Amino acid sequence: MNRPLTLASSVCGAMVVALDGTVLTVAQPTLRRDLDASFAQVQWTSTGYLVAVAALLVFAGRLGDRYGHRRTFALGMLGFGAASAGVAVAPGVGWVIGLRVVQGVFGALLQPATLGMLRTTYPPEALRRPIAARTAAIGLAAAAGPVLGGALTTGFGWRSVFLLNVVPAVVFGTLALAGERRSRAASSPVSRPAPEMAWEPRPEPDRTPLDVPGALWLAVALACLVHTLVAPSGPDGALGAVATVVAGAGFVRRERRAPAPLLPPAVVGSPAVGASLALLVTVSAALNGGLFTCVYVLQDDLGLTPLRTALVGLPLAASLVAAAPVSAVLLRRAGSRSTVAGATAVLAAGLLVLAAAPGTAAFCAGFALVGGGFGTVMVAATHVVVRRSPAASAGVAGGLQQTAMNVGPVLGVASATVLVGTAGPRSPLIVLAVAAVAALPLCRALPGGPRPLAAGPPAGPPTSVSASLPADASTGVSASLPNGVAAAVPDPLGRPVPAGPSDARHTVRAVERGSFGPSLGDDEV
Repeated sequence: MNRPLTLASSVCGAMVVALDGTVLTVAQPTLRRDLDASFAQVQWTSTGYLVAVAALLVFAGRLGDRYGHRRTFALGMLGFGAASAGVAVAPGVGWVIGLRVVQGVFGALLQPATLGMLRTTYPPEALRRPIAARTAAIGLAAAAGPVLGGALTTGFGWRSVFLLNVVPAVVFGTLALAGERRSRAASSPVSRPAPEMAWEPRPEPDRTPLDVPGALWLAVALACLVHTLVAPSGPDGALGAVATVVAGAGFVRRERRAPAPLLPPAVVGSPAVGASLALLVTVSAALNGGLFTCVYVLQDDLGLTPLRTALVGLPLAASLVAAAPVSAVLLRRAGSRSTVAGATAVLAAGLLVLAAAPGTAAFCAGFALVGGGFGTVMVAATHVVVRRSPAASAGVAGGLQQTAMNVGPVLGVASATVLVGTAGPRSPLIVLAVAAVAALPLCRALPGGPRPLAAGPPAGPPTSVSASLPADASTGVSASLPNGVAAAVPDPLGRPVPAGPSDARHTVRAVERGSFGPSLGDDEV
């Protein structure tokens, strides 16, 4: 599968999942009336999906690392489409709940693969734009979902919203499956061409044993955590909290003893990856908890209709979409640390504006700030998680990123629900803003901006670079190359291996093609 098709598949997979959640929210009241279901049953049409997704995301990413991201993406898309079609013809609410759980299983397969495919297809220095495009697509789907859901439900009934995903799921799932077969045929030792230069070798299929016990412990811990956050009060909430702690302790114990742990140390041991995941949980909790609070404030306090409430919230979606391409530029020029810190501060400021907003104009301004801050953090932090993880563990990294993006919203809504009932209708906005500010120190663990290149040798008549620079006596490599330009030293087999911080493409003689432009090192962005 080529790069444009890989990007299109990644974007489509992310949009399918985003649309599924937003269109269903609008259709749930009609579903409850048509199927004569209780409020608890309708809630489980969403909760069952969330529990299944959260429980399996990391293990699904590990399966992608082992068996191929395109293969797991294809299976996830085709299964998601089939389950969506099943929900559309379900005879009762029990079937809807069961098929939503099945949707969650296949959704867990495809979500990490959307990032894993990007990580293994694009070189690290070219990941910013694909991730920004994927984030913009998610924002667009989140904005269009309620409108499409409302139109379809009004015109054709609640079942039609589930048919929305069937065609793109089948099309892109089939294309990914066909691309996987062609890739296997082209990657045979006889037909595989040697690349001119690569950052890292294409990862071979992982043959280490799957940590199934660790996956089970983690699945139980995450499922119990999500269930506890959805229903935090009462005996079920207390029992879920205890089960979460016990399962989490069991998972940690298993990981310390497993010969091939589910979470590779190269991923979970990176401070930058850990900080990025924590920031993603924080900002997604702030966004979703703030939206949950504002819906009630706008309708109950200001007396707006649901339609006007949706219109007031449109600046959030618009700024989120607009932030994605801007984030790619900020990452290149300022680095992840400054970009994430500034965007998190903007998000916190937006929440404070919402907390004090007297009318719709101020709410629009606050929503624009929140959307811009969240969109920028999502692109930048996701970029760090994907780039800082080895290509062989891209699926696990994608699973962790998706887990953070699923746990954060549930945590934010649960916190807002408790705070609204105890401290006032706008109190969650202030608390979530404080939480965002409190997370700013985590940005210190993120990579900084690009380093300026040292001055090169004085200008002179055009000569061969390799002939004009003296060579190091021990390695035979030119010793006077400018800082930031990687030299090449032979490995034991005599092949050139890039050394140094530059991530530009090099020839086998370690000289960049063209002019010496600034480039970013592995410890940057």
